Amino acid sequence: MNILFFTIIAILVLQFLVETILDYFNAQHYGDPIPDALEDVFDAEEYQKSQEYQKTNYRFGFLSSLFSIILTLAFLVFGGFEWADQLARNFSNNEIVVTLIFFGILTIGSDILTTPFSYYQTFVIEERFGFNKSTKKLFFTDKLKGWLIMAILGGGVITLAMWFYQWAGPNFWLYVWGLVTAIIVFMNLFYSKLIVPLFNKQTPLEEGSLKSKIQNYANKVGFEFQNIFVIDGSKRSAKANAYFSGFGREKRVTLYDTLIKDLDEEEIVAVLAHEVGHYKHKHIIFNLVASIATLGLTLFILSLFINNPEVSKAIGVSQPSFHAALIGFGILYSPISEVTSLVMNFLSRKFEYQADDYAKDTFAAQPLITSLKKLSKNSLSNLTPHPAYVFMHYSHPPLIQRIKNLMA
Repeated sequence: MNILFFTIIAILVLQFLVETILDYFNAQHYGDPIPDALEDVFDAEEYQKSQEYQKTNYRFGFLSSLFSIILTLAFLVFGGFEWADQLARNFSNNEIVVTLIFFGILTIGSDILTTPFSYYQTFVIEERFGFNKSTKKLFFTDKLKGWLIMAILGGGVITLAMWFYQWAGPNFWLYVWGLVTAIIVFMNLFYSKLIVPLFNKQTPLEEGSLKSKIQNYANKVGFEFQNIFVIDGSKRSAKANAYFSGFGREKRVTLYDTLIKDLDEEEIVAVLAHEVGHYKHKHIIFNLVASIATLGLTLFILSLFINNPEVSKAIGVSQPSFHAALIGFGILYSPISEVTSLVMNFLSRKFEYQADDYAKDTFAAQPLITSLKKLSKNSLSNLTPHPAYVFMHYSHPPLIQRIKNLMA
């Protein structure tokens, strides 16, 4: 146990306490009355249901977070990382293979231990409040598919990162940065074509009034919609969504079938106008560049610590290694990650206002307002979040603030 060990313990405990306090402050607003501008979102009975949903998730979130922090601290204090390291070394002397086995043990082991929580969340809480549409077979099939994708992509990245580390030494971070950047760009371009079909069915939007209205709006603002798809999100959840993906010829609009069911055509076009606003303001490009730049900074700092044996020993691993140092660094770096997340959330909230303004100026404010209200109602979202919680966690402004902005 060195000073870095106690630093890691302090970071983990402090993060847990901060999150617990923020959640508590947020929970104190669950009994607030409905804001005047949102009185048409819920009636008294529906509002009571939304508050009960928030309270249930708050209590469940605390228990799952408490389990996670206890498990992590126990793993640190009682030599769990050393055990995983030694178990991996029993299978091979090759450092790349050892690293892959080590992360496989931690990742799959953690997922297995937390599966009861995600199962309860899906089949008890979400079921109770009418959101869950998934089946137990689909739930576990998704788990297996997720493990397969993680093994292929995650295992591939780790293997190449280790090879770069052995080959390039301290400059390995430049090659890893280039590799991960290429993967990020590739996934942004082809995620909907390669990954989404593994989990959902996508069909082209049928010819008709909705498609005509979308195309007319797109022509008006000079935005080319070549690909408009409908995804069967309803097979997992009643919650609605829509998103853009890709660039250039590969860009596409994806509408959840639940969105088409919940909103009228004018409201759907307004939601898409908001998304077009993100594209026109180049928010997607900015977020991509910012994430790549942040990744580069993180990898550079990692390169300064990866060869320090004290970082490996800080998590209780006696034999210094790339994989142990990576775990230790990840925890030690997390306060900096929190700061960058705060900055990105702040910018994201500004971008949402800009996209709302674009939709208001190029289409109309009222259908966007009604769509936001309907989506908030259907997801039983919190109408009165605590400002500190919003500051720390919200990537979108609260509903009341977005409506005030649209009505200005």
